[in-house]
Amino acid sequence: MEQLSSNEEQVMGIIWELEKALVREVLKRYPEPKPPYTTLASVIRQLEKKGFLDHVTYGTTHQYFPLISKRDYRHRSFNQMVKNYFDGSAQNLLSFMVKEKKLSDEEFEALEKMVENFKNDKK
Repeated sequence: MEQLSSNEEQVMGIIWELEKALVREVLKRYPEPKPPYTTLASVIRQLEKKGFLDHVTYGTTHQYFPLISKRDYRHRSFNQMVKNYFDGSAQNLLSFMVKEKKLSDEEFEALEKMVENFKNDKK
């Protein structure tokens, strides 16, 4: 699966929320500054070409819907990030987050509990 640009992810986020949408509905939800309609339509067509969206035609209007769930995209993107930036190691990722102070003490403790629960469930 191709990685999406931040602009494409933003459009997909809106379509995931709406579940199905016309270009004008996506534009209505798009934050300021809104792109021109034609630019947004091009991004949506590109997402369709990449296999993220499909459409149903009603006359001359296309209603787009996602072919990939937000959960699946998040899962694949996260795994790709861990692979590319942390040598595929969850330990390297967590170490980075702790060193960069991206985890509060409460979050760290919650992770410890989750790991313990996971260990206990495996027994």
